[in-house]
Amino acid sequence: MKALVSLAWRSAWNRRFTLALTVLSIALSTLLLLGVERIRTELRNNFASSVSGTDLIVGARTGSTQLLLYSVFRIGAATNNIQWKSVQALQAHPGVDWVVPLSLGDSHRGFSVLATTPAYFAHFRYGNRQPLALREGQAFDSLFDAVVGAEVADKLGYRVGQKITLAHGSGELNIAEHTDKPFTVVGVLARTGTPVDRTVHIGLAAMEAIHLEWAGGAPMPGVKIPADQVRKFDLTPKSVTAALVGLKNRAAVFGVQRWVSTYDGEPLMAILPGVALDELWGVIGIGENALLAMSALVALVSLAGLVSVVMAGLNERRRELAVLRAVGASLRHVMALLAIEGAIVTLLGVVLGTVLAVLGIALLSPWLQAQFGLALSLSAPTLNEAMLLAALLAAGWLASLLPGIRAYRLSLADGLSPRI
Repeated sequence: MKALVSLAWRSAWNRRFTLALTVLSIALSTLLLLGVERIRTELRNNFASSVSGTDLIVGARTGSTQLLLYSVFRIGAATNNIQWKSVQALQAHPGVDWVVPLSLGDSHRGFSVLATTPAYFAHFRYGNRQPLALREGQAFDSLFDAVVGAEVADKLGYRVGQKITLAHGSGELNIAEHTDKPFTVVGVLARTGTPVDRTVHIGLAAMEAIHLEWAGGAPMPGVKIPADQVRKFDLTPKSVTAALVGLKNRAAVFGVQRWVSTYDGEPLMAILPGVALDELWGVIGIGENALLAMSALVALVSLAGLVSVVMAGLNERRRELAVLRAVGASLRHVMALLAIEGAIVTLLGVVLGTVLAVLGIALLSPWLQAQFGLALSLSAPTLNEAMLLAALLAAGWLASLLPGIRAYRLSLADGLSPRI
């Protein structure tokens, strides 16, 4: 076997320029497969880690996916708000440890505005229960303070001390802008890879303050309350969009969920974030399988190229193979020679592709984190990645058997006297 491997290597080396293209093709296929698989895995992890450490999300009765979308991902809008007294009743429940109210609806240059309380910075978790951290500045303290996410700050060039104005409603048009009540950026959050990065955070009282002269979603004609006069009014919120809830004992989660669903103050619902995330991924995760299928097709084309190159060179090597058989090589030896050669080419391509994938992750990870909030980490291959590499090696070896079978069928006389 050692002699066959050495002979296969020397034979491949003599045709190194031709086989180099096949090695490169297999390497690119490996790079694409591993890259898509790693991005798919990290994307799912980032998606699932958008919120952690929260036991329940409470909102008006709607679909669980819709409640998750607007409360965590800032996508869509609530069918109804929940009254402030309901939030207070939830906070008073003996099984509840903390409640973080969320109020949505306004925007800033296409980014969502989230009104909440300082408890948000204390209790909100993402990833592996990681707390929010400030890249610079501090959490909001005064009425017209704002804390912006990392993507907001980086894309709009915001720094601590800068003045910004918010707009009523979502979108980038900013038609109804609260220009008379500007906010001061007092903090910039560190990047999290979650919707927090694309959010402007203000206090609940501030949300009430900028809408004092509004009614039914529109400004009241002739009513104008200056920013320095809003503190004279009661800025306690009348309602909020949703609330994040942490429990004293997670074993009580279903009991509190039942209490919320039977609350007689108004129709409410409570969802488990993990369950809702799995449901949502089941809907949008179809795209990842499509990407993986496309990568597999590219790998198949590369392996077909390997077969084509070896088959094309086989006719030129008929005399070489015939000489080997004339000096005593059996038909099995000839077939094994070509199979080993194909395995070597495949192995070189897979190794090169793996190295390129590692280098790509190392070099592109900071850029992907900065531009898209997608955190790619260098780590040991996952089970799926190991299975993909093994499948590539096996497929390459099996593909090389086709030329081997062809060589096996060549007769000695045909090899020594090839037809012209």
